[in-house]
Amino acid sequence: MTQPPAPQRRSGRKILIISFLVLFLLPVAARAALFAFEDRPNGWRNADWSSIGALPAPSAHPDARVLILSGRTGGWKGVVAVHSWVVFKREGATSWTRYDVVGWGNPVRLNGWAPDGRWYGTAPTVIADIKGAKAQAIIPAIEKAVKDYRYSNAGDYRLWPGPNSNSFVAAVLRDIPDIQVTMPPNAIGRDFRPGPYFGRTDSGTGLEANLYGLLGVKAGWVEGLEVNVLGLVAGLDLRDPALKLPGFGRIGLPSSTANAALAPQR
Repeated sequence: MTQPPAPQRRSGRKILIISFLVLFLLPVAARAALFAFEDRPNGWRNADWSSIGALPAPSAHPDARVLILSGRTGGWKGVVAVHSWVVFKREGATSWTRYDVVGWGNPVRLNGWAPDGRWYGTAPTVIADIKGAKAQAIIPAIEKAVKDYRYSNAGDYRLWPGPNSNSFVAAVLRDIPDIQVTMPPNAIGRDFRPGPYFGRTDSGTGLEANLYGLLGVKAGWVEGLEVNVLGLVAGLDLRDPALKLPGFGRIGLPSSTANAALAPQR
């Protein structure tokens, strides 16, 4: 005769189910409800891709600078995901350089949009802002990481679980751990890896176990505590205290790596 499950096993399953609902499904449902009432463009043709006028003209800002930016993506993907890109200028350069990955044609795009352009009508937010000598020192490493990006051919892009635009920026950051920055938890695809992985986190400040970007855990000073389920991330930011929730991203103190939000120049 089959024995009923032990009370401890039933209790453990119940805790897991409730935790999954609270940490993953409820935030996504709440974000979707808010998203439904937002005034959003109904397609890329109707979206505003223009500059927000936040970055100075290169001639007015001679120092080197590196920014990692993100903006909420279009359609219903925008409930849970952002698009990320890299912007930089060398010391004394006469123009900004922007790199993105997109899902059509050759994925890696150079200067396809204004460096501080809106993404599907959403003004970009700052993930990292590095200036001066440190920025000048890491720009060659960024250019090398872009050149060496292994998913740069037509057909390589995959929306989920990656490699996508966030996988690209994560790969760049992975090659430059001195930046000491982690991508937003709603940058779906940032944890994509071509195989199982166990080792240091991207910043080198913790440990990570990852299964193709679909399931994983992280614990580190820069990354905080994170649990990834099917690309959705929940956790805690320890360095700059905040909650990490699917759909919402970080909720708490501003990230110290961002320095300040982009705002139009006066």
